[in-house]
Amino acid sequence: MNRAERADRILSALRNVIARPETELSHRNPYELIVAVILSAQCTDARVNMATPDLFETFPSVRSLAKAEPEEVFPWIRSISFPNNKAKHLVAMARRVVATYDGRIPNTVRELMTLQGVGRKTAQVVASVAFERAALPVDTHVFRVANRMGLVKNADTPLKVEQGLKQILPETSWGEAHHLLILHGRYTCTARAPSCDACAAADACRYFAEAQRLPGPLEGLDPARGKYYCKTRNRYFDTPDRHTDRQGTEQICCPLCGSMNVFYSKTGATTRKVRDYRI
Repeated sequence: MNRAERADRILSALRNVIARPETELSHRNPYELIVAVILSAQCTDARVNMATPDLFETFPSVRSLAKAEPEEVFPWIRSISFPNNKAKHLVAMARRVVATYDGRIPNTVRELMTLQGVGRKTAQVVASVAFERAALPVDTHVFRVANRMGLVKNADTPLKVEQGLKQILPETSWGEAHHLLILHGRYTCTARAPSCDACAAADACRYFAEAQRLPGPLEGLDPARGKYYCKTRNRYFDTPDRHTDRQGTEQICCPLCGSMNVFYSKTGATTRKVRDYRI
């Protein structure tokens, strides 16, 4: 199947299991959303949601935040990653909104990106969620899932992933696709251990198909003879070499013959890995 067909199958499957494809950041208006998204950089939404109720009670509007000093904001976000920098960004953002946009959060990606602490991803989240603008933000989850599942090809930056997805998805679906891929990556297609057996879209996933082609486990290996077993040379060894395969993934290989047909002698599992994508 081509990428557009793959995307249609994957998103259709995800719609069936994700009832509410929307942001998990608690907010009531564009001001609260942009603050929450700035705070969410390299931090979980759950942690942000724990901090923002008290923050918004103290600074209920962008004008009240603009009057504050970063030192006054810091205590309310000390549990968030990088609280010093984020406190500075929040105050600077609020002051520019008041000075340049008369206290109203701007509604275009271009204008949002002029604000302190707001990059392309944050701007697109706010434009899409708060103002229903056509946007397709790419965070770490979207980047990983889109590459893993084969929705993009050779997309090694968030911008390339964004451009690749926009080529195959209708503009009207960008916002929904963003949330579906994020939630799938957060709860199923996780970074360290994707739950392929629980994935509703596994039949259309390129990563899953490649993983299925890996050699099955070997039985009867003797770990006392060495940590690794080379099936090609029928020999055990403890210290492997490493080789980068044609997909750019570093694999364990036999130090004698260079074969990647290697297994862990304790479990019998192959040492081969499927190419993965993370930022």
